[in-house]
Amino acid sequence: MRIRSLGVIDDAVVELSPGFTAVTGETGAGKTMVVTSLGLLLGGRADPALVRIGAKSAVVEGRISVGPQTPAAVRAEEAGAELDDGALLISRTLSAEGRSRAHVGGRSVPVGLLAELADDLVAVHGQTDQQGLLRPARQRQALDRYAGDTVAVPLAKYTAAHRRLRAVATELDELTTRARERSQEADLLRFGLDEIAAAEPQPGEDTELAAEAERLGHAEALASAATLAHAALAGNPEDPEGVDATTLVAGAHRALEAVRSHDRELAGLAERIGEIGILMADVAGELAGYADGLDADPLRLAAVEERRAALNHLTRKYGQDIAAVLAWAEDSAARLSELDGDDDRIGELTAERDALRTELGELAQTLTDARTESAKRFADAVTAELAELAMPHARVTVEIRQTEVAEDADGIEVGGRTVAYGPAGADEVELLLAPHPGAPPRPIAKGASGGELSRVMLAVEVVFAGSDPVPTYLFDEVDAGVGGKAAVEVGRRLARLAKSAQVVVVTHLPQVAAFADRQLLVAKTNDGSVTRSGVTVLEGEERVRELSRMLAGQEDSETARAHAEELLETARTGN
Repeated sequence: MRIRSLGVIDDAVVELSPGFTAVTGETGAGKTMVVTSLGLLLGGRADPALVRIGAKSAVVEGRISVGPQTPAAVRAEEAGAELDDGALLISRTLSAEGRSRAHVGGRSVPVGLLAELADDLVAVHGQTDQQGLLRPARQRQALDRYAGDTVAVPLAKYTAAHRRLRAVATELDELTTRARERSQEADLLRFGLDEIAAAEPQPGEDTELAAEAERLGHAEALASAATLAHAALAGNPEDPEGVDATTLVAGAHRALEAVRSHDRELAGLAERIGEIGILMADVAGELAGYADGLDADPLRLAAVEERRAALNHLTRKYGQDIAAVLAWAEDSAARLSELDGDDDRIGELTAERDALRTELGELAQTLTDARTESAKRFADAVTAELAELAMPHARVTVEIRQTEVAEDADGIEVGGRTVAYGPAGADEVELLLAPHPGAPPRPIAKGASGGELSRVMLAVEVVFAGSDPVPTYLFDEVDAGVGGKAAVEVGRRLARLAKSAQVVVVTHLPQVAAFADRQLLVAKTNDGSVTRSGVTVLEGEERVRELSRMLAGQEDSETARAHAEELLETARTGN
């Protein structure tokens, strides 16, 4: 992380290594700003009072390694972020006026996205900021992973059945709640289909009738034109002296026929004129037939117009032409068949829903039994850990309960009771703590003091190590209220947790810091600020001197040095 203008930190870079990193320093040196900075990167509340006096804004930038298909990587890419060689680049800017901006993978994002990513990236445990396993939903998920296949196998079957039940319930709800609308739709379709069936329209009928109406409406003009054209082509019997086109063409043909043998070109023209004569004779004959067959019956015209009006009534309501009307009728008949089958479908879905609820009830009982057995083993393991962390009388239990609902409510029957259920079963899982004998078990967030809470969470995380997918754990004040042997055990367990995850601890106890794979020292300059040079990695002699200071407040005390070296040797050989 790079931190600028945040609290006492002017400009510093904090490199957190794999394994166990301890952050140490004198009181007020700014080591808690490491926790605060990480909290900002994870979507924590932005307090403008955190901005360093005299600065316009504070900036925290972080580079977090993520796998390519992890939930955090997938969610970030959905938001438009790009991975940088397998890492997410996250920044948070906080202005002195209180405005806050967030960027992930080069893309500006809502601060809420950082909080979403945090669930899968870092579990923070401290006096004022608790995440991860304090949430009952995460407690159930972690317990399920702790249980292994005894829960995973029935949970997979339950999840599939639950998904199918949700789909069935959604369809059933749609069919029943929209029954009135669907009935109205069916009535409208049925009316339209009856209206079309009564008219019995035929494909292309509207076009044919339009042509016929046009012809009948102009019958006299058409007959007169055909008669005149026929007379022009074939002559008028009542005018024997008249000249017609057929006679003229025939004369032209005879003239050329008389001399065609003398010129090939003229013979070709004679043939073409002969063809014209034949064509004219054919046209004249058809004109005569057309004029004789033309029906000028006004009753037929009235019938055609009446039929066209009936068809126009259909096209105004169901389509732009008869073809569209017939297509509407076909589609509507299929839709009406679907609507008329709703009652049968409702019966089928109701039976399937009831069967799925019964199946879910049986699977939920199996899940409850498996979780109860695993919870006992887990609670005993955490209680044993607490005994080594200066909480010898504390006892952790796991409460697995269901919420009863009315029989007519949306529930499933488990153990003879109708209970609420969800995608992971009917169980609500919560870790409870009784800090001393006689104390009633309470949720761990309420049953432990600030100092005890971090130790409880450490014990929980150690037991869950390997089953909880969060890759990084941050503990602040995990060692509050402990010392001596208990502090050594805290350090040993943090080191044990660090074998399967990255662990960052802000501590003032040398017994804890000695177990770290890397120790960072946060130190102020003379002007009271922390700069780049104020965050250093301690190695060799420097680490011994810092542990001596933490032990006795004296860096050069031979006794403290000897004790510091002994702690480092204990951590090296006893972890």
